[in-house]
Amino acid sequence: MHSSTPPIPGKEQIALLDPFERLGLDRIALIHSPAQAEKACEELAASAHWGFDTESKPTFRKDEQSDGPHIVQLATLDKAWVFQLHDATCRAMVAELLALRGVTKAGFGLGDDRKRITSKLGVEPADVLELNTVFRQQGYRKEMGVKGAVAVLFNRRFIKSKKATTSNWANPRLTEAQLMYAANDAWAAIRVFHALGLG
Repeated sequence: MHSSTPPIPGKEQIALLDPFERLGLDRIALIHSPAQAEKACEELAASAHWGFDTESKPTFRKDEQSDGPHIVQLATLDKAWVFQLHDATCRAMVAELLALRGVTKAGFGLGDDRKRITSKLGVEPADVLELNTVFRQQGYRKEMGVKGAVAVLFNRRFIKSKKATTSNWANPRLTEAQLMYAANDAWAAIRVFHALGLG
Protein backbone atom coordinates (compact mmCIF):
# COMPACT_ATOMS: atom_id res chain seq x y z
CA MET A 1 0.00 0.00 0.00
CA HIS A 2 1.34 3.42 -0.93
CA SER A 3 1.87 5.71 2.02
CA SER A 4 2.16 9.45 1.56
CA THR A 5 4.56 9.91 4.46
CA PRO A 6 8.24 9.84 3.53
CA PRO A 7 10.20 7.10 5.30
CA ILE A 8 12.14 8.04 8.42
CA PRO A 9 15.81 8.12 7.43
CA GLY A 10 17.94 5.39 9.03
CA LYS A 11 21.04 5.89 11.18
CA GLU A 12 23.40 5.70 8.19
CA GLN A 13 21.42 8.29 6.23
CA ILE A 14 21.16 10.62 9.22
CA ALA A 15 24.94 10.34 9.78
CA LEU A 16 25.51 11.96 6.36
CA LEU A 17 23.40 15.03 7.09
CA ASP A 18 24.81 18.39 8.21
CA PRO A 19 24.51 18.95 11.96
CA PHE A 20 21.44 20.71 13.33
CA GLU A 21 22.31 24.06 14.93
CA ARG A 22 22.53 24.14 18.70
CA LEU A 23 21.81 26.66 21.40
CA GLY A 24 25.06 28.01 22.79
CA LEU A 25 25.78 28.42 26.49
CA ASP A 26 24.97 32.13 26.16
CA ARG A 27 21.33 31.17 25.61
CA ILE A 28 21.12 28.51 28.32
CA ALA A 29 20.23 29.42 31.90
CA LEU A 30 21.12 27.01 34.70
CA ILE A 31 18.60 27.40 37.51
CA HIS A 32 19.36 26.19 41.03
CA SER A 33 18.24 29.00 43.36
CA PRO A 34 14.78 30.42 44.13
CA ALA A 35 15.79 33.85 42.75
CA GLN A 36 16.90 32.31 39.45
CA ALA A 37 13.72 30.22 39.31
CA GLU A 38 11.60 33.34 39.81
CA LYS A 39 13.34 35.12 36.92
CA ALA A 40 12.94 32.01 34.73
CA CYS A 41 9.20 31.85 35.49
CA GLU A 42 8.82 35.49 34.41
CA GLU A 43 10.71 34.89 31.16
CA LEU A 44 8.82 31.67 30.39
CA ALA A 45 5.47 33.38 31.00
CA ALA A 46 5.98 35.33 27.76
CA SER A 47 5.58 32.15 25.69
CA ALA A 48 2.55 29.86 25.28
CA HIS A 49 4.57 26.86 24.04
CA TRP A 50 7.61 25.28 25.64
CA GLY A 51 9.94 22.50 24.63
CA PHE A 52 10.06 20.08 27.53
CA ASP A 53 12.31 17.27 28.70
CA THR A 54 13.77 15.82 31.89
CA GLU A 55 16.95 13.94 32.79
CA SER A 56 17.40 11.40 35.54
CA LYS A 57 20.56 9.90 36.92
CA PRO A 58 20.83 6.51 35.19
CA THR A 59 20.20 3.36 37.19
CA PHE A 60 22.46 0.44 36.43
CA ARG A 61 20.96 -2.33 38.54
CA LYS A 62 17.73 -4.06 37.63
CA ASP A 63 16.07 -3.51 41.02
CA GLU A 64 17.33 0.06 41.40
CA GLN A 65 14.58 2.68 41.44
CA SER A 66 15.32 6.07 39.91
CA ASP A 67 14.57 8.98 42.22
CA GLY A 68 14.56 11.30 39.19
CA PRO A 69 13.97 13.50 37.48
CA HIS A 70 17.05 15.34 38.66
CA ILE A 71 16.69 18.14 36.16
CA VAL A 72 13.81 19.57 34.16
CA GLN A 73 14.45 21.46 30.91
CA LEU A 74 12.11 24.00 29.36
CA ALA A 75 12.84 25.96 26.18
CA THR A 76 11.42 28.65 23.93
CA LEU A 77 12.76 29.40 20.45
CA ASP A 78 15.20 31.90 21.98
CA LYS A 79 16.46 30.27 25.14
CA ALA A 80 16.52 27.18 27.35
CA TRP A 81 16.30 26.85 31.12
CA VAL A 82 17.81 23.86 32.92
CA PHE A 83 16.30 23.53 36.39
CA GLN A 84 18.13 21.56 39.06
CA LEU A 85 15.82 20.16 41.70
CA HIS A 86 18.02 20.08 44.82
CA ASP A 87 16.38 23.16 46.35
CA ALA A 88 12.85 22.70 47.74
CA THR A 89 11.63 26.14 46.57
CA CYS A 90 13.08 25.52 43.13
CA ARG A 91 11.28 22.16 42.99
CA ALA A 92 7.99 23.79 44.00
CA MET A 93 8.34 26.44 41.29
CA VAL A 94 9.09 23.84 38.62
CA ALA A 95 6.05 21.84 39.78
CA GLU A 96 3.96 24.98 39.35
CA LEU A 97 5.30 25.59 35.84
CA LEU A 98 4.55 22.02 34.77
CA ALA A 99 1.04 22.08 36.24
CA LEU A 100 0.27 25.36 34.46
CA ARG A 101 -2.74 25.07 32.17
CA GLY A 102 -2.88 26.78 28.79
CA VAL A 103 0.82 26.39 28.06
CA THR A 104 1.82 23.54 25.75
CA LYS A 105 4.83 21.51 26.90
CA ALA A 106 6.05 19.63 23.83
CA GLY A 107 8.60 16.83 23.88
CA PHE A 108 9.53 13.29 22.86
CA GLY A 109 9.11 10.06 24.83
CA LEU A 110 7.47 11.77 27.78
CA GLY A 111 5.62 8.77 29.27
CA ASP A 112 8.35 7.95 31.80
CA ASP A 113 9.02 11.60 32.54
CA ARG A 114 5.38 12.19 33.49
CA LYS A 115 5.33 9.26 35.93
CA ARG A 116 8.55 10.41 37.58
CA ILE A 117 7.38 14.02 37.82
CA THR A 118 4.14 13.00 39.49
CA SER A 119 5.98 10.92 42.08
CA LYS A 120 8.79 13.45 42.71
CA LEU A 121 7.03 16.80 42.36
CA GLY A 122 3.51 15.76 43.32
CA VAL A 123 1.88 17.29 40.24
CA GLU A 124 0.37 15.99 37.04
CA PRO A 125 1.98 17.94 34.18
CA ALA A 126 -0.77 19.78 32.23
CA ASP A 127 -1.09 20.29 28.47
CA VAL A 128 1.79 17.99 27.62
CA LEU A 129 2.12 17.22 23.91
CA GLU A 130 3.93 14.01 22.97
CA LEU A 131 5.42 14.85 19.55
CA ASN A 132 5.69 11.17 18.61
CA THR A 133 1.86 11.09 18.69
CA VAL A 134 1.68 14.00 16.23
CA PHE A 135 3.91 12.12 13.79
CA ARG A 136 1.84 8.98 14.24
CA GLN A 137 -1.28 10.95 13.34
CA GLN A 138 0.53 12.07 10.20
CA GLY A 139 1.00 8.45 9.20
CA TYR A 140 4.50 7.67 10.46
CA ARG A 141 4.47 4.13 11.77
CA LYS A 142 7.67 4.08 13.77
CA GLU A 143 8.48 5.95 16.98
CA MET A 144 10.02 9.13 15.62
CA GLY A 145 12.17 10.51 18.42
CA VAL A 146 14.05 13.78 18.25
CA LYS A 147 16.72 12.51 15.82
CA GLY A 148 14.19 11.24 13.27
CA ALA A 149 12.05 14.37 13.57
CA VAL A 150 14.99 16.73 13.01
CA ALA A 151 16.11 14.66 10.01
CA VAL A 152 12.62 14.65 8.46
CA LEU A 153 11.71 18.29 9.11
CA PHE A 154 15.07 20.05 8.81
CA ASN A 155 17.16 17.54 6.84
CA ARG A 156 19.74 17.83 9.60
CA ARG A 157 21.48 15.52 12.06
CA PHE A 158 20.67 16.07 15.74
CA ILE A 159 23.81 15.45 17.77
CA LYS A 160 23.42 13.59 21.04
CA SER A 161 26.48 12.83 23.15
CA LYS A 162 26.46 9.24 24.42
CA LYS A 163 28.65 10.28 27.33
CA ALA A 164 26.23 13.01 28.46
CA THR A 165 23.23 10.67 28.14
CA THR A 166 24.53 8.31 30.79
CA SER A 167 26.18 10.96 32.98
CA ASN A 168 25.20 11.72 36.55
CA TRP A 169 22.35 14.22 36.35
CA ALA A 170 22.05 14.34 40.15
CA ASN A 171 25.45 16.04 40.41
CA PRO A 172 25.21 19.47 42.10
CA ARG A 173 27.67 20.76 39.48
CA LEU A 174 26.68 20.00 35.92
CA THR A 175 29.32 20.13 33.20
CA GLU A 176 29.03 22.35 30.12
CA ALA A 177 28.50 19.21 28.04
CA GLN A 178 25.56 18.19 30.26
CA LEU A 179 24.06 21.68 30.04
CA MET A 180 24.36 21.74 26.25
CA TYR A 181 22.87 18.26 25.96
CA ALA A 182 19.93 18.89 28.27
CA ALA A 183 19.06 22.33 26.92
CA ASN A 184 19.24 21.28 23.29
CA ASP A 185 16.92 18.31 23.84
CA ALA A 186 14.18 20.70 24.96
CA TRP A 187 15.10 23.31 22.33
CA ALA A 188 14.94 20.77 19.49
CA ALA A 189 11.46 19.79 20.71
CA ILE A 190 10.16 23.37 20.48
CA ARG A 191 11.80 23.79 17.04
CA VAL A 192 10.02 20.62 15.85
CA PHE A 193 6.74 21.82 17.40
CA HIS A 194 6.89 25.09 15.41
CA ALA A 195 8.10 23.37 12.22
CA LEU A 196 5.01 21.15 12.37
CA GLY A 197 2.94 24.35 12.30
CA LEU A 198 1.52 23.76 15.77
CA GLY A 199 2.67 27.03 17.32
